[in-house]
Formats: sequence, structure tokens, C-alpha cells
Amino acid sequence: MENPSAFPMGEPNDGFAQYFVGQSYLAPVLESPQIAIHNVTFEPGCRNNWHIHHHAAQVLIAVGGRGYYQIEGQEPKELKAGQAVCIPADTKHWHGAAPDEAFSHLAFMVPVGDPSLMGNEWLEPVDTEVYGKLD
Repeated sequence: MENPSAFPMGEPNDGFAQYFVGQSYLAPVLESPQIAIHNVTFEPGCRNNWHIHHHAAQVLIAVGGRGYYQIEGQEPKELKAGQAVCIPADTKHWHGAAPDEAFSHLAFMVPVGDPSLMGNEWLEPVDTEVYGKLD
């Protein structure tokens, strides 16, 4: 697959593969004691399961291709390079590529309260029929 962004695509995201439908790749962009930023690249049709980041907001900055994110109770929203979104802490959501196009975003967490309480809760996959209607 051709890298859709100027950031490194990284290696197959095998450590989190059980929480994704399709193939994703993960590349560290910045690792410091204060913040870690990763580039996540999704092959066409790849998306992560619904999940919640407890005690942390998640910022997504689209850097290539076309993707979607959805917050529970809201309609899915398209993301294209140059757009950004902040998913509030403790909010059920998912994000990933469009069904027919690769997608890359930078992702980082913003602690809410004590950073030692931050954690991810992985949930069910996105409904395939609903996802298939996105284009």
C-alpha cells in the first residue's frame, strides 16, 4: 500500500490488531515524557472498534487520505487531510479509513485529571452494514 501521508507509515499495528477490522500501521512521531504522538495509517476499509479513552481526550489530526470518526449517538463525520477533531474524555467512539480509500492521522492523548488514571477500554466492532453505507 502507498503511504497516504508525509509521515512515516510504520510497521503493521500487530499489538492492537485484535481491536481493528482490516490492516493498520503505527509509527511513533514524537515520544517524550510530556506527550506521545503516533501516526496511524489505515488501509482502505480498516477501522478500529468502538472504544473509550478513560480520563483522557484524544486528538486526531488527519494527515492523508480520507477517513471517518463517529461519537456514539452522533452521525459519522468525514475527516480529510488538514482537519482535526478532539474526542472528549470518556466518550465512546471509533475512527478509521473510508471504505475505498486509505487514511492516516496523528493521534495523541490529553490527560483529564491525573495522567496515571488514563486507560483504553476496547469494545465491539463497528457494525459492518452501517460502515458500508459511509460512501
